[in-house]
Amino acid sequence: MDVELRGFASPETAELSEAFAGGLRPSAGSGTGSGAPDAVADPVLDVLVNNAVYGVEGTFEETPPDTFRHQFDVNVFGAIAVTQAVLPRMRERRAGHILFVTSMGGLRAFPGLAAYHGSKFAVEGIAATLATEVAPFGIHVTAIEPGSFRTDWAGRSMHRVESTIADYDPIFAPIPGRRLDMHGRQLGDPAQAGRALLTLVEAEKPPSHLILGSDALRLVAEARAAFEAETAAWIELSKSTDYSDGAQLA
Repeated sequence: MDVELRGFASPETAELSEAFAGGLRPSAGSGTGSGAPDAVADPVLDVLVNNAVYGVEGTFEETPPDTFRHQFDVNVFGAIAVTQAVLPRMRERRAGHILFVTSMGGLRAFPGLAAYHGSKFAVEGIAATLATEVAPFGIHVTAIEPGSFRTDWAGRSMHRVESTIADYDPIFAPIPGRRLDMHGRQLGDPAQAGRALLTLVEAEKPPSHLILGSDALRLVAEARAAFEAETAAWIELSKSTDYSDGAQLA
């Protein structure tokens, strides 16, 4: 299989490019939703990797709305623009694979990352919906949910909001230091991630989700178990809002 992979240029994309041994060619782009880069207007594109991301670290209350907007411009609307640019060609060819590099932070949340988590949860929903729409055309969609990898996400790719509200100190104050201390010592190997993605795109029936890293597997499983337990505890109240003669969704 001749696989061509493209996404917005980013520090993480550069590392994945090495892992793909030249198979991944990052396309130039600002990473915002103002329009897709010209480089993705390719008549034959087998695989698209949406990998333009950065993080915003700060409590919800202290993160300005403009910071939220820019986070979504890059992490969400940039991916939308590029995907809409390549999708018509894939649909015409009845083939293709679109990968959205989201995060374990699109499946669970941690304090101090509201803008980032919001953007990643949004991409998860977009990817899941798109998958149902393009499956009849032979196009696969996979959300990639990495854990901690030795990329620059926690370094120069992280925007840190100034913390000024002392009430949040017990929860938030230790987080930036711990994250910086872990920087360069993360569990995940980007080269191994690249090999995993090659295995993924060569699969006959690729999954709609692929979690990368044992830390992500553990943390996502813990969050899912907590969700199931809470849902079960409140199930009677949840069902109490039904009409007696209402129709169930198919």
